[in-house]
Amino acid sequence: MRSIWKGSIGFGLVNIPVKLYSAVQNSGLDLDMLDSKDHSRIKFQRINEHTRKEVPFNKIVKGYLMDDKYVILDDHDFEDASPEKTKMIELENFVDIGEINPIYYETSYYAEPEKQGRKAYGLLLKALIQSKKAGIARFVLRSTENLCVIHPLDDVLVVTKIRFPEEIRSFQEIETPDTAKVTKKELDVGLALIKQYTSDFDIEGFKDEYTKELLRIIKAKAKGKRATVKKLKPREESDDDLYSQLMKSLGKKGA
Repeated sequence: MRSIWKGSIGFGLVNIPVKLYSAVQNSGLDLDMLDSKDHSRIKFQRINEHTRKEVPFNKIVKGYLMDDKYVILDDHDFEDASPEKTKMIELENFVDIGEINPIYYETSYYAEPEKQGRKAYGLLLKALIQSKKAGIARFVLRSTENLCVIHPLDDVLVVTKIRFPEEIRSFQEIETPDTAKVTKKELDVGLALIKQYTSDFDIEGFKDEYTKELLRIIKAKAKGKRATVKKLKPREESDDDLYSQLMKSLGKKGA
């Protein structure tokens, strides 16, 4: 793996030199966009909106529109905005990771210690495991400040980017049902249904079945065949009676 960031985790007055590696990858198939006429690959170009000519990557700059004019920024401007964060993941406080709503999570990176930081890395890892806490920190990645959670995963520290509150949209415009209309017996059966389906979380039990099925279809087409596709069984007409639907669901898993 190739590291995507190099710097330090700041733990009090202790600096832990680390490298970050992407911890996630796309499980979907790598599909190319093609011209339907001759199956040539479609390529994207960066075009000047006025001249309609392609602009080389090294001639592209970033700008912020202000008062109908662009203010052009260079690498130094991004560094000057927060120079101490460009090479430092500064731990600000520690929380119970269960307090962080999943809506804030983005993507994760593995943190690998440099040789001179292994002992301090091991200390932080062990302390997080025993305290059952996670660290909250900020750092700059690709010219953007990021909020993150530092948490243990077996023998490695994971840096998971989380969103700032400004990035979460308000749900005030979302129409939600009146939960007061749910009867006690409906709620009791709903709780019983949740209990029936409750188990320990095992990620290995969840596979990307869609991609697996799509690959099977692709392999069949490559051989000039048509893959046998499972037919959807029509559902029984739903009953408007919520209690009745819940009771049928309770017996479904056992059956």
